[in-house]
Amino acid sequence: MAGRPREDFDSGTIVETRNEKKLAKPRLFKVLLHNDHYTTREFVVGILVAIFRKSEADAVQIMMHVHQRGVGVAGVYTFEVAQTKIHQTEELARENEFPLLLTMEPEDD
Repeated sequence: MAGRPREDFDSGTIVETRNEKKLAKPRLFKVLLHNDHYTTREFVVGILVAIFRKSEADAVQIMMHVHQRGVGVAGVYTFEVAQTKIHQTEELARENEFPLLLTMEPEDD
């Protein structure tokens, strides 16, 4: 019986067995921002601060990376959190008539 003490009759000692289950760490996903020629730099910095909780300095650095390289990582999250952040950002982008594209991909283990 797992988790219950049992008596070892040969030695007179009580032995407790435990079945410890290790929880697997959840898989993480990178949220990627893609550059376009319409979404303003100010809007990108704003969503990085408001939705991705980046500092102003980090947001500017990420925005410049995306602007210069075409794509950049906004953050790394569990699947559900990444999906939620993408949805919130796309909704704000649509409301502001920006075609901002975000995708997600599994982080390398």
